[in-house]
Amino acid sequence: MAITDVPAFAHLTDADIENLAFELDAIRQDIEDSRGERDARYIRRTIAAQRALEVAGRVMLAAGSRRSAWWAGTATLGVAKIIENMEIGHNVMHGQWDWMNDPEIHSSTWEWDMSGASKHWRFTHNFMHHKYTNILGMDDDVGYGVIRVTRDERWKPMNLLNLFFNTLLAVLFEWGVGLQHLELGKIFKGRDDRKATLVRVREFGVKAGAQVFKDYVAWPAVTSLSPGASFKSTAKANAVANIIRNVWANAVIFCGHFPDGAEKFTKTDIAGESKGQWYLRQMLGSANFENGPVLRFMSGNLCHQIEHHLYPDLPSNRLYEISLRVREVCDKYDLPYTTGSFLVQYGKAWRTIAKLSLPDKYLRATADDAPETRSERMFSELEPAQRRGLKSAIAAVRARRRDSRETKRAA
Repeated sequence: MAITDVPAFAHLTDADIENLAFELDAIRQDIEDSRGERDARYIRRTIAAQRALEVAGRVMLAAGSRRSAWWAGTATLGVAKIIENMEIGHNVMHGQWDWMNDPEIHSSTWEWDMSGASKHWRFTHNFMHHKYTNILGMDDDVGYGVIRVTRDERWKPMNLLNLFFNTLLAVLFEWGVGLQHLELGKIFKGRDDRKATLVRVREFGVKAGAQVFKDYVAWPAVTSLSPGASFKSTAKANAVANIIRNVWANAVIFCGHFPDGAEKFTKTDIAGESKGQWYLRQMLGSANFENGPVLRFMSGNLCHQIEHHLYPDLPSNRLYEISLRVREVCDKYDLPYTTGSFLVQYGKAWRTIAKLSLPDKYLRATADDAPETRSERMFSELEPAQRRGLKSAIAAVRARRRDSRETKRAA
């Protein structure tokens, strides 16, 4: 099932893991020492450009009565919301720009254009997800409580709706993120701290209410004063722009967490976990997708999910240069560097979701050697000479599997 012993799975000794931590720490130190005006200028220009895009979109929606103007304004507003959510909000609230000591661009003060309160997200994402990445029973981002993404989760009849639930989650992603901290499952089972729950519900209600008012009352009322727009047309445009942002954010995040090679772990993995083992778990539990400058920017640089999980508080505009060095480290220690094209990675995530909607008896690969669920037990039949490193060991297992299939076909 899930990995129970990260060092054993990675085929690394304690000395290897200690050296790995030393090299990754050196990369962090180099970036921290070189942060400066270039990085500050980047985030300030990004914020200015995003706000200009939002204004342009709203002007188009207010000034033009043609359908083409409505679509242009809606698409522009959708892009502005993506940038605000991915490259600005997510990264600012990670503390990537706290070193600037700018009260406007600080993790403790930034409130993003989403229904969920930033205070709640900083706990569920910054703390729980990034500290306990892909640890079953601790990281709620493993399936978000509604989607089966690993065989370690017992199949239930509701999992037949895996594809439907994921489609719904993609369209309403901001609401899924916003509701996550409320822990609805515990509330329904009566296992929550009722006083703390009421506080969280009130905080969520205030933020979500303000967001709904802004998108579906205030802005439509303002633009309806223009002869080229109506209350209904602007409310509809805001809804479509939010869906554009939600679907894109969902796709980027799923590409980084659920394609083949993004491993899952058990609670035993964090018992006495060293810094090097934490680094290793982040590298094994994340996945990248190939990119260019535009895709990097529009994904909030989360196309470099591996590097983001290693250094969540380093500026996003530096992740590309970090990725070149991290890949060298992976090659040195014979570790896989999980990446692929955006469409391939996203397709693999959907394939896993579709496949795991079925009971395990209908699945072919074993529970320890499936693309989406692997463990150290997948190497049990390898000879000692075939266990040089994780990347080589995985290649050896795949070669044995191919040979076995060919032998059966020949027979």
